[in-house]
Formats: sequence, C-alpha cells, structure tokens
Amino acid sequence: MAAPGERKWLIAISVMLGTILEVLDTSIVNVALPHMQGAFSASVDEITWVLTSYLVANGIVIPMTGWLSGRFGRKRYFITSIVVFTVASMFCGAAPDLRTIVLFRIVQGLGGAAMLPSSQAILMETFPPDEQAIAMATWGVGLMVAPVVGPTLGGWITDTYSWRWCFYINLPFGLIATLMASRFLEEPPHAQARRTAPDWLGIALLVVGLGAIQIVLDRGERADWFAAAWVRALTATAVVALGTFVWWELGRAREPVVRLRLLRERGFAIGSTLIALLAFVLFGTLTLWPLFLQNLMGYTASQAGWAMAPRGIATGLSMFVVGRLSRRFDPRLLISIGVVILVVAQVEMSHFYLQLGWWQLVWPSIIQGIGMGFIFTLLSTTSLARLPREVMGSAASIYNLMRNLGASFGIAILGTLLLRRGQLHQAVLATHTTPFHAPFRQALEAIPGAMAARGFVVDGTQAAALLYGQLRAQATMLAFEDCFLVAGIVALGIVLGMAAMPSARPTPGAPSGAH
Repeated sequence: MAAPGERKWLIAISVMLGTILEVLDTSIVNVALPHMQGAFSASVDEITWVLTSYLVANGIVIPMTGWLSGRFGRKRYFITSIVVFTVASMFCGAAPDLRTIVLFRIVQGLGGAAMLPSSQAILMETFPPDEQAIAMATWGVGLMVAPVVGPTLGGWITDTYSWRWCFYINLPFGLIATLMASRFLEEPPHAQARRTAPDWLGIALLVVGLGAIQIVLDRGERADWFAAAWVRALTATAVVALGTFVWWELGRAREPVVRLRLLRERGFAIGSTLIALLAFVLFGTLTLWPLFLQNLMGYTASQAGWAMAPRGIATGLSMFVVGRLSRRFDPRLLISIGVVILVVAQVEMSHFYLQLGWWQLVWPSIIQGIGMGFIFTLLSTTSLARLPREVMGSAASIYNLMRNLGASFGIAILGTLLLRRGQLHQAVLATHTTPFHAPFRQALEAIPGAMAARGFVVDGTQAAALLYGQLRAQATMLAFEDCFLVAGIVALGIVLGMAAMPSARPTPGAPSGAH
C-alpha cells in the first residue's frame, strides 16, 4: 500500500491522464480533418461535423457530471467515462464512412465530458488546502499544454502514419488511466451512488438549450450568423430552453440536475464568470495562432507547432512556480499580476507585422503562456476553496461548463472578428490602389524591373496581381492585430472581477485532503 503522500500523487497522475486524453483529442483531430475529408469524399461543411458532434455532446454532459456522479458514484462514473471514451476512439479510428465516425464522436464526447470536472473535484478533495494550488497546477498542465501540443502531434501522426492513428493513440493511455483509476481512486461517502428520481424535464431542457447554442457557435460563421433562418431558430430555442431550465432548477425541481444555487456563493460565482473570460482569451487566440502562422507567415504545420510549443512549456513552468508562491502571497494578487502579464503579451501581439522573425513571434507567446499559468491555477483553487466538499463535484461541473462556453464564444467571436475586420481593412487599403496615388503608381512601375533582376518576366497585369496579394496580406495582418488586442481587453475584465473576489480561505466543511 502506498503511503498517503505517495497516494495523493498517484491519484493526481490517474486523473491527469484522463484530462490530457480529453483535451488533447479536441485539438489533435483538427489537423487531420483534410485527410478525413479525402478519405470519406466529404465536403468541407460535412467533415466539420466530426468536430461539431464531439463538442455538442461534450458541452451537454459537462454540467450534468455532478448529478451523474451522485447517481452512479464518482469513481464508477469516472472509470466508465474513460472506458467509453477509449472504446469510442477505437471505433472512430476504424470508421468506414462519415456517418459512422460522427456517431462515435458523439459517444466519445459523452464519455470525455466527465473527465475535466470529475478530475478537478477529486484533486480538490484529495489535497489539503495548502497543497491545492500545486494539485491544480498538475491538473492544469494537461488542460493548458495539451491544446498547444495537439496540432504538432496530430500533424506528425497524420503525415507519418494515418489520420486513424490520431484516435488509436488514445488506446494505450486510456488503458493505463483506467487501471490507475481503478487501483488508486477511492469513493468518499458523500460521492457514493444515491438513488434519486431523475429530473427528466431539467435534463431535456439542458440538452436542447446547450445543444442548440453549441451548434450555433460552432457553425454560425459559415452561415453568416443571423442571416440564416436556422441560426435564428436555434438561438431562440436556446434562449427559451435555458431560461426555462434556470426557472425550473431554481424553483421547481426537487433534485436539480445542475445545482445552480451554488452560484449564491460570491467567490464561486465570480470565479465561474472569470474562467469564462480566461477561456475566451486562451482558446480564442489558440485558434488564431495556426491560421496566423500557416496562412499568413508561411509556416508549415510542423514549424507552426514548434513555434507554439514554447508557450505551452512556459505555461506549465509558471503554474508550478505560482503554486508555490501562493503559500506566501494572496492568490488574488498573483492572479492580477498574471492578468497584467497576459495583457502586455496581447498588446505586443497587436503590433505584429509581416516581416517578423521567429524569435519576435515566439517571445510574446511565451509571455502570454506565463500569464495564463499565473491565472489558471489560482483561479480554480480560489473559486472552489470556500465550498463544502460534498458539493465539489456539482461545483466543478458548473465551473467547467462556464469554461467550455467561454471557449466556444471566444472561438466564434474572434473568428468572426478576424473575417469582418479583414474585409474592412481591405476595403480601406483598396482606396489607395489607384494610378492617382503616387506610392501605388511607383510600386506598380517598379515591380517589372525588380522581378526581371531575379530572372522573372511580368507584365502590368501580373504586377497588379502581386500588389493585390500584398494588400490582402496586410489587411489580414491588421485583422489579426485587432483580434489580439480585443483578447487583451477581455482579459482586463479578470482584474475587475478579482477586486470583488473574497479571500480563498476555506469555510468549515471545505476540502481538507481526505479522499
């Protein structure tokens, strides 16, 4: 039998494996989509259902994790989720057609949803209050670093072997996670299975509301948002379903599927809001970076991955540093310092230009990673520390729901902003593309001679096309700058929230370390 100190960390490794599996799978598959499209002879719109199906299923189940853990027992539910996720991964890799892989991606999303909130709740209960920041740092490494490593690993696997191995790679890690969780996790009395009547109306409203909003956020941009009737219909459905859900859960349900009353605790309510803002910045900018590096700066997929890797390393290191600093300094102060670091990085990115060298690109992303590491670890512990241990599973479900929604909104809003601002900047720059504008005329006349010196012959039409390509690149660069700056402005909201955040001192009955 392992000693208690050793057992804590074996539990941490067990749940961290599940976290890495779930988060890594979201980003690793993105790179393989073009290869899947060719294998299934699918259109661009059809193949994106491989991502959408997973995100919708995942987003629906996350807020129900606390209730499901109480219904079936946390350990049993956590292990079952790993098994379902791993088996679904095997069937995704073996899928013969698009319909089959979408079906098993739904199953995979249903299984993976429990891993984040359950693992967070387990760690908060396993470690004593003075070690929770270190525990959250360990957990956070998987959550924050996996999305950065995912594209690099996915690109290498797809190019070296096959896109199917992006799913098969989950099998050995899923098996190890299952064995370790079975061996080391224990079931505390308050997390054992309880036979309660299901809140079927609440479940139905939650499924409809979150399913509708996730589909809108993931696919709305392709339909020009509210210009499409189906986007308007699903948005209205989400508003009505979620509004009714809140009314039902707060006032009518005997056994609510989501314990919304936990938001009456001020620290938890503020922390849940702030994690949505942080996820907006993190996942929104994380989605922009591969587009920026590959489409605009001309990096290959592998080069883009290596350029993003230092940020993940910086995040992981800063998490462990701040975990130790939290024993000596007020976590609220450290979080605010992290926000300042993050905003400085975003402002620096808003001054990018097309001739940047590798280090000029990477250094701001390292600063961003350091800021993220400062915020994420302590925000989790500060938000959950004042809650009693018996509600930790339900609280972690709500907390991760807000993180999930913040990420979805960040990806959707910054993606739309990139497109719209690019169009605007291009229209403004195009007003100067006239023979009456001296710099444009001089550049147009100089191109044939400059290209001839390099051994190329171009006429006036080709010279104009080259200038137009430069115009589009500059317009897109300005749009990326706008997005990075907007992300920095959103991050400032975290500082405002920290001003109202109460102390992280646990209340009586809060987690004390026995799991």
